[in-house]
Amino acid sequence: MDEAWGIGSVENDSWKETDEFDSFSEHSDEGNQDSDAVSVDSILPDDLLERILSFLPIASIFRAGCVCKRWYEIVSSKRFQRNLSHALPQKPWYFMFTSTDEPCGYAYDPILRKWYSIELPCIEASNWFVASSCGLISCMDNDSRSRMYVCNPITKRWKKLEVPPGLKLSDYSALAISVDRSSDCYKLSVVKSKQVPGKFFQWDLSIHLYNSESMVWSTSITEVLTGWRGGDESVICDGVLYFLIYSTGSGHPENRHGLIMYDLSSRSSHGLLLKSFIPVPCPLTCGRLMNLKEKLVMVGGIEKQDRPDIIKGIGIWVLHGKEWQEIAKMPHRFFQGFGEFDDVFASSGTDDLIYIQSYGGPALLVFDMNQKQWRWSQKGPVTKRFPLQLFSGFCFEPRLEIAP
Repeated sequence: MDEAWGIGSVENDSWKETDEFDSFSEHSDEGNQDSDAVSVDSILPDDLLERILSFLPIASIFRAGCVCKRWYEIVSSKRFQRNLSHALPQKPWYFMFTSTDEPCGYAYDPILRKWYSIELPCIEASNWFVASSCGLISCMDNDSRSRMYVCNPITKRWKKLEVPPGLKLSDYSALAISVDRSSDCYKLSVVKSKQVPGKFFQWDLSIHLYNSESMVWSTSITEVLTGWRGGDESVICDGVLYFLIYSTGSGHPENRHGLIMYDLSSRSSHGLLLKSFIPVPCPLTCGRLMNLKEKLVMVGGIEKQDRPDIIKGIGIWVLHGKEWQEIAKMPHRFFQGFGEFDDVFASSGTDDLIYIQSYGGPALLVFDMNQKQWRWSQKGPVTKRFPLQLFSGFCFEPRLEIAP
């Protein structure tokens, strides 16, 4: 296994020095301010102190390791990190790329409402494919699509995977990862799509799966779709792979988007993918799929009537069986708050939070599924420096105990 430990790891001795926060430094409107240390009775047993610390936000756990030698040894111990898996899940962070060509950016912590500078392992450009699940992210380069990694963005531990089988140069690829919380084993899927030579309406589509237990890839299905092609949007929920397909113009469908569901435990034969087709709830400019507590959620740009290239709003839906239930529509004041909004945008989520941002600016909007509440994030540490600067990002659950 290839591993790299950065300053962000609590097992790295550099965490003993409070001035060594280059890869995990805090950014906020109020400036960098060190949190006050918690006063704890020196005779408090280690196991009780360990339990108390395990309920802190992940950023506070890092800071706790800088308080004293005892606290550092506790949060650095393997037992503490294993026990974190039994504590309450951390709220998902959102990493925002702030450079078009480089993987530079900041991560937003919704609990403390602060931004942190984090150096991501493995990812070399902001246009790489990225998927996340339960503390791990998978990434794949957008050029040759032959470099693939799984890593923990907090601890910087990573592993390089073998090249997925199938088409070497697909026109479209969609990446997804699913981690089993009980075993920390994970599955990856890559959906590849390439136009059949000389056939404008026909596309080769294949699904490739990776299992971390066997450490091998397998090609689950290969099919030719007529009138539809794959894209770059997919997610795994409760053992089912969902991915969006896009109309190629044949037959003039009512909607330009559709959803395919594929049971990862099945051994489907040729010709069954389109039988699982689910229409999207309304004409969309784009759709973003995410797993929220093993439920498929889609955030979509709602088309303006008779103007498929114009977005008039943003909706959120959850899939029940094969029926979509509308959860919310973005209030117009928040939609206007982004300023200029393209027909496509970035959105990802996990647990109970959904993040939405325009490619054209650093404003970040958060929707809480439980409270049905919209809220802007704390203002980020960057501003747009030039007209063509683009922003994008992904969310992930910050966890110390999981490794690829």
